[in-house]
Amino acid sequence: MTQYTLRRLLVALPSLLGVLIIVFLMVRLAPGDPAQLLAGEFADAATVERIRERFGLNDSMLVQFQRFITGVAQGDLGRSTRTNRPVTTELIDFFPNTVELALASIIFALVVGIGLGILSALKSNTWIDALSMILALIGVSMPTFWFGLLAIRFFAVEMPLFPVAGRGTFSHLVLPAITLGLSSTGIIARMTRSALLEVLGQDYVRTARAKGGTPRSIVFKHALRNALVPVLTVGGLEFGSLLAGAVITETVFTWPGVGRMLVTSVLSRDYPVVQGTVLLIAVAFILVNLLVDLIYGLIDPRIRYD
Repeated sequence: MTQYTLRRLLVALPSLLGVLIIVFLMVRLAPGDPAQLLAGEFADAATVERIRERFGLNDSMLVQFQRFITGVAQGDLGRSTRTNRPVTTELIDFFPNTVELALASIIFALVVGIGLGILSALKSNTWIDALSMILALIGVSMPTFWFGLLAIRFFAVEMPLFPVAGRGTFSHLVLPAITLGLSSTGIIARMTRSALLEVLGQDYVRTARAKGGTPRSIVFKHALRNALVPVLTVGGLEFGSLLAGAVITETVFTWPGVGRMLVTSVLSRDYPVVQGTVLLIAVAFILVNLLVDLIYGLIDPRIRYD
């Protein structure tokens, strides 16, 4: 397993380099001058030029990229042009909040999605199955920002059960977590139903029924464990997507995470923060998928990493 892990990490290096190159080019080719934004609308040319010189914006793109890659290799992501703080410090302050939100969202999605998928598979071709899949389809189709605004309207304004925005107590986490995890819930429910229906038709399940196994033991002891492998794959991908896609949810609920920080940094052309944030999200996505691959062997003993 150690060799497999090392191979996966080595294979991920070209992907990370590609992410760095794409982000570096995109933020610099976007319209807008960060020096002008920092100096202000009515700043004179000399002030703007001094800011450009201070942050190395006058250097060629090749020199800037070389400096960026060298800094990344040394663990230095630069300093924010907006706050003048180290990018690493900014990420340490905000990334745990995004991880907290993404974890709460994926737990909600797994619990509700797997439960809904099991119910739908066991009640296949009934009104319960149809209703479950309609709910799953609504979850997948509902725009995140729209559901977030509706949740705030009904559960924070009309019925003040939860706070409107911000982070602090567990109640602050409920609405953002449900909003962010709604789409993943629908995807996981549909995948669980499909995988479980396929497994329930296998020979070993029929054998377990013939030997007098209870429906509960057949589903949870035999069928579900084998059906969870594709569900786990989808869950890992969804968790990585939640880390990267929390931008809208964090903005709607004023959640202090890297998604909201990324939006602010893009608007202010804060190149170092944008680059550092995207790099961190890419690394987290790769590590999450590697962890999912390693968990396969715990769920299905037939899977080995020789």
